[in-house]
Amino acid sequence: MSTHLGHIVHIAGSPVVDDAVAALVDIPDGALVVDDGTGVILFSGSRGDVPDEYRAHPVIDHGAAFLLPGFVDTHIHFPQTYSLDAYGGGQLLEWLNTCIFPAEARLADPEFARRVARDFTARRIRAGTTAAMVFGSAFPVAQDALFTETQRAGLRIVSGRGIQTTGPDSAEPLMTSESDAIALTMAEIDRWHASDTGDPSTALRHTAIVPRFTLSVTTETLRALGDLYASVADQGVYVHTHLNENNRPHTGEIDTVKTLFAVDSYLDTYDGKFLPGSRRGGESLLGRRTIMAHAVHCTDAELTRMAQTGTSIAHCPTSQQFLGSGTMPWRRTIAAGITVAAGSDCGAGDEWLIPQVLADAFKVHISEPGDASVALHPAQLLFTGTLAGARALDAEARFGNFDEGKEADFVVIEPERWAPLQSLLDHGIRSDDPELARDQTLFALLLGMREPAIAEVYVQGRRVEYEI
Repeated sequence: MSTHLGHIVHIAGSPVVDDAVAALVDIPDGALVVDDGTGVILFSGSRGDVPDEYRAHPVIDHGAAFLLPGFVDTHIHFPQTYSLDAYGGGQLLEWLNTCIFPAEARLADPEFARRVARDFTARRIRAGTTAAMVFGSAFPVAQDALFTETQRAGLRIVSGRGIQTTGPDSAEPLMTSESDAIALTMAEIDRWHASDTGDPSTALRHTAIVPRFTLSVTTETLRALGDLYASVADQGVYVHTHLNENNRPHTGEIDTVKTLFAVDSYLDTYDGKFLPGSRRGGESLLGRRTIMAHAVHCTDAELTRMAQTGTSIAHCPTSQQFLGSGTMPWRRTIAAGITVAAGSDCGAGDEWLIPQVLADAFKVHISEPGDASVALHPAQLLFTGTLAGARALDAEARFGNFDEGKEADFVVIEPERWAPLQSLLDHGIRSDDPELARDQTLFALLLGMREPAIAEVYVQGRRVEYEI
């Protein structure tokens, strides 16, 4: 048993994002007592209130450092580790063809794939990303390297091989036959899903069914994937893909999907209604363990359907700016009752650090026109990057905050390791009102943070130590 001392900040309980302010906990003289065997939090609160039975155990004093829940990235691309800031001369589809499909094809080389997996894992640690929904490589050898390195580091991961059965010539190296798409996905599930403990409810490693997007699959693929998901959903397997990212008229992603499949909405193709006229052709891929990346341009009907099925959204404001995809309407999306969590979307996103993604979220949503504009509260930002991510992964009962009984995933932030952050915290204007001053400090911490300030990363109470 160990007691970690520091400035504790988290969103307690199980609020929705609009209630995050009331659930914000800020304890400068905080103590986090962790069972070293199980990694479970036994106590979280003021160090003066630590129960007597825990006081004889080792103490790790982090001084004035902040202890925050580990960051959760609900959408990031492993094969695009070296593709940040790749210039493709256009929006989503042009960027894929020019930059991404050729880059991802390189992971067919086992040694290169292992190098990417090591660098990807190291970058996650430096960014304090303890849990991630990872869009995987098309190549099993690369996925094996990803899971192996993640296991070595002791991080949480959900990932699945990127499934493509059709596409442009530039994607040909990534495509498989219809039968191989299913066989390879099933093999990955059999090999890696809950491979560390054998029990999805306790595992750190999980798998997902991951069609790249509707334009990369056929109706035959969608039908087969629906059947596959129906057969493995009770094992805790996830679904992850892209939705409504680019709305360029006529030639963009959304109009191309609707025209090619002759459907009423993009979401219909994932909901089993992928035949012309949105007729049902198979099982739905929506559900509590399904995360749709982007969802920038959803109709009201699509939002309602996602809320009905418990499907979550990975909000990726950084990459949406990079590719000119637009701004997900915050108020309308939240009002639909959907869990919205943060996603870096590296490599279209060029920020690994979730607090920087949250900074972009603040900027884009305060810039929405008219009544749609919202100045997100720092507690809402923290919620989106931590507890909402755990909820989107259907793992809120296990991590995401410092509630007693949860597993101790946290980051230790030492502002002095990044002088600009220390200056913001030491010399920034603070209100005479204690509550507003608290909020101003948290806002400066999140937006001013950079990777050097993250001194330590813990998963299940164990410090992550990883050498490439």
